[in-house]
Amino acid sequence: MADIEEINATYEALAEVEGEFEDVETEIIRQQYALTKPIYEKREKLVAKIPNFWPLVIEQAPPDVDQYIQPSDSAVLLSSLASISVSHFEIEDGGKGDPRSIAIKMEFTENEYFEDTVLEKKFWYRRSKNGSAGLVSEPVPIKWKAGKDLTGGLLDLTVKVWQQGKEKAQANGASKDKKKTKPEDWTADQKALREKIDMFGLGGVSFFCWFGYRGEDISAEESAIAVEEDKKRRAEKAEGKSSEPKEPEEEEEDDEDEDEEEDPLALEIFPDGDDLAVAFSEDLWPSAIKYFTHAQEADAMSDLDFEDDDDEMNEGEGEHEEEDDDDEAPPLKKVKKV
Repeated sequence: MADIEEINATYEALAEVEGEFEDVETEIIRQQYALTKPIYEKREKLVAKIPNFWPLVIEQAPPDVDQYIQPSDSAVLLSSLASISVSHFEIEDGGKGDPRSIAIKMEFTENEYFEDTVLEKKFWYRRSKNGSAGLVSEPVPIKWKAGKDLTGGLLDLTVKVWQQGKEKAQANGASKDKKKTKPEDWTADQKALREKIDMFGLGGVSFFCWFGYRGEDISAEESAIAVEEDKKRRAEKAEGKSSEPKEPEEEEEDDEDEDEEEDPLALEIFPDGDDLAVAFSEDLWPSAIKYFTHAQEADAMSDLDFEDDDDEMNEGEGEHEEEDDDDEAPPLKKVKKV
């Protein structure tokens, strides 16, 4: 029995150590953002002078981003994308929020698909009362031009369902009691959204469905309470105070809710939305110059291969022409692009 208690205590201590690592990593993000922000601003001014900088970056995007871009999406991104920027909006101007919260802004020139010139999606890093944590977001509408909706209506319907849920919660004062409804109790719009998701299949949706990602339903209030409770518990641990695990009704309520709880991804049109946001903020955005350079190198290699093929074809033609007229000038080579 003593051994089991000792092992459990060791597991708890390891969890505390993991929490300390998380605190340090979070502070590193905060400090890194403060140090690199002026450098990114300088880079932004420079790349604005380079035609097609961001389309070329997207063209060489890492697999964590590229896998979500359909051919129809490329038509927009490669022709109309003007800029991409990432900010940690909760700590802007000395804010004390979580530095893991990020906003990703994409600017576009005039295009045939939508009217918006700026699409910005915010992701809040939140912790739930049951201990889970991650990025949550709100659907961002896109003003599609007639017949040009690349999401096939998925995004519009997601925005509509989210807005209806928000209005219902406000009307019922249900912000603290967020019981999830079972599929049989869904509204007509929720059922229509589920049918559309099934029709498209999660692997074949447009990149622009990403703007409809929501994530776990964790409010700012719930997250703040969970964070404070975690800090308090860890402080008590550090002071050597005993912290008895909570028994009561909350656990019983959770058990009761398990049967009623729906699949959290049932109405999610872009389940990997948080992963894509992280790929943007931790890879594509900071490494943009690297991907742009790769795009230029790939273009140069493509030109070189084209010239080599052209030379071989011209040499073959020249041999035949020499038999007819030795004085005829050789054919011109393809001029390499600068």
